[in-house]
Amino acid sequence: MGNFKIKERLEKVIESYIFNHSFKMTIFVEKNKQGKFDVLYANSLAMQYFSADIEQSAASFFCELWIPIKRRMRKLQNQTTFTTEIESMRAGSNVLFELDFQRHTEKYEREIIVIELRERLDTITERKSQTELQHKYISVIEHNLDPIITMDQNFKIIYANRAVHLGFGYRSKELSGRSILNLTGEDKMKEFKLFLSGALAGESIEMEDSTFFHKKGYLLPTHLKAIPVFVDGYVEEVQLIVRDTSIHQKNNEKLLFLSYHDHLTGLWNRQAMNEHFMEDSLYALKSENRLSFVHLGLDRFKLINESIGHNGADEILKMVAERLKIICPASARLYRNGSDEFIVSLQNHSVLKTEKFAQQLLNDFGKPFYHNHQEYFISASIGIAVYPEDGKKLEDLLRKSEQALTFVKDRGRSHYRFYQEAMNSSFPDEALMESHLRRAVELNELTIHYQPQVDLKTGHISSFEALLRWNNGKFGFVSPVQFIPIAEESGLIHGIGDWVLDQVCKQLKEWQDKQFKAVRIAVNISPKQFRMENFVGKLTEKISYYGIVPSSLEVEITEGALTIIDETLVTLNKLKEIGVFISVDDFGTGYSSLSYLKQYPIDIIKIDRSFIKDIEIDVKNKAIAKTIISLAHSLGMEVIAEGVEKELQAMILLEAKCQKAQGFLYSKAVPVEEIVEKYLGCNQ
Repeated sequence: MGNFKIKERLEKVIESYIFNHSFKMTIFVEKNKQGKFDVLYANSLAMQYFSADIEQSAASFFCELWIPIKRRMRKLQNQTTFTTEIESMRAGSNVLFELDFQRHTEKYEREIIVIELRERLDTITERKSQTELQHKYISVIEHNLDPIITMDQNFKIIYANRAVHLGFGYRSKELSGRSILNLTGEDKMKEFKLFLSGALAGESIEMEDSTFFHKKGYLLPTHLKAIPVFVDGYVEEVQLIVRDTSIHQKNNEKLLFLSYHDHLTGLWNRQAMNEHFMEDSLYALKSENRLSFVHLGLDRFKLINESIGHNGADEILKMVAERLKIICPASARLYRNGSDEFIVSLQNHSVLKTEKFAQQLLNDFGKPFYHNHQEYFISASIGIAVYPEDGKKLEDLLRKSEQALTFVKDRGRSHYRFYQEAMNSSFPDEALMESHLRRAVELNELTIHYQPQVDLKTGHISSFEALLRWNNGKFGFVSPVQFIPIAEESGLIHGIGDWVLDQVCKQLKEWQDKQFKAVRIAVNISPKQFRMENFVGKLTEKISYYGIVPSSLEVEITEGALTIIDETLVTLNKLKEIGVFISVDDFGTGYSSLSYLKQYPIDIIKIDRSFIKDIEIDVKNKAIAKTIISLAHSLGMEVIAEGVEKELQAMILLEAKCQKAQGFLYSKAVPVEEIVEKYLGCNQ
């Protein structure tokens, strides 16, 4: 009896525990004859979950579960007890249940099923989200453009994405299980280990200057990023991003080269000169030696540009650079100073050695340059400044070498001069000079001088060349070599050119009215002025306004103005219709094409002074001059030689049947009053 009471109490305790305190929903169900379930018992947790209508909702719930339960029972060979996971739709979403299943069959074949349920917190939706997130994570790594290698805590490679194969040649299976340490160079091993250890310690870290072996065995420069992957607070693995920086390294080297070299010629540029000077000047100061700056400028290179265009001129500049490389000693530094100027710095060169080098440069420029099967002769002028005598700053040395160069160009070109203090006041700032030039006409600072052109056979003078002169209040007499380029570059040449034409026409009118003997005056026309659409119209108006004989005016143009054939031909034909003479100045120094001599209505060819110089001793110059004269005569043109300074030169030209000459042998350019007095006044 006592045992029965104890058993009864124990059953009540168990029942109370199951009903009120179990953490699982407990339900007893019985499958009836219709195949449905009747709920025999449900604890409090199950009643709360399935609502008050426990019998209907629980029965319906187990009808849904019976098919997967039966499938599970078959797999387990009809076991009467098992634990499994079951999915079911609850409140519009899939829910995962953990299910304990027990079957009890009584002797009267009444089957009672005991179900214990616990809803899992990870729903199907959450599980799918986790799966999707995992796929995204894998996809980001696999399809990343950067090579990514996954490494475990023992430096063993777990995985390598496709980019590793593309960049370094390895497939993932070839790297799997290998030590990552085997893929870097020995010189970087210590740094590489520290880098990886930092990543395994939980740091996101970078290593800029690293190396990595390509599958073919050579090392590539790389930039590394290590990203630790944490699982439950611990570093499970490291994702290593390996970027090949060899392309960037090449680009950086190219950019470095371009920053210190001229892009056209490949020579050192001004930036390189600045850095070299700090080193070279310090060495020169310590060794008590000179550092010479040889500043070379090409003479009249603008004509080359106008004649064969910028592309052709660039090709010539490349040839000049190559020639200079050959001439320069190994210890020299060669720079392009911009445009048509080059600078050579000579370390430890005496004055004598520098002079010898400068003369060698000038001699070498006596050889022609070839472009499109055409010879071009280009002379050079040189100015020299010396450290430390002429300055201790690069800026001062370059300024003084440029002043010496300009001094040379103003005095005949094609020679060299060392800087002297007297040159300093001779070359003012161009911007300031331009400002003064703008007011030159207004302030009556411009005048015209005339140089006679002498008939070599008779000695008579029937023509003159009008030459512009500028006497400025600040700078004094300024050479045309200085101010004409400024006028052309600034656009002032149009106004100045119109003024010159106006003055010459006015002068011719005065001489005609005074019935002086008939003469012709040649006026230099700038290529920019010649190419203006209204040039012929303006000239026609001036001739008409002053009422002068058109044939008393000669339009003198350079070869550079003749390069645009169609436009030039139209302009020249219009000039011939007016009745003016047309001459080509400085013949042979520019675009010496024979085609325009045949096409254009040219009356006179003027041989440039560079071919007349030393004609009595220079066989080549003599041959060139004679050829030009013969060619001009065969085309029915008159020839005038410029720069004649010696009797022997005049005799050679006369023998070659050159009609006229002008130069210091006869007269320099003189004011109009002297022209009247010497050449015209006696014929009134």
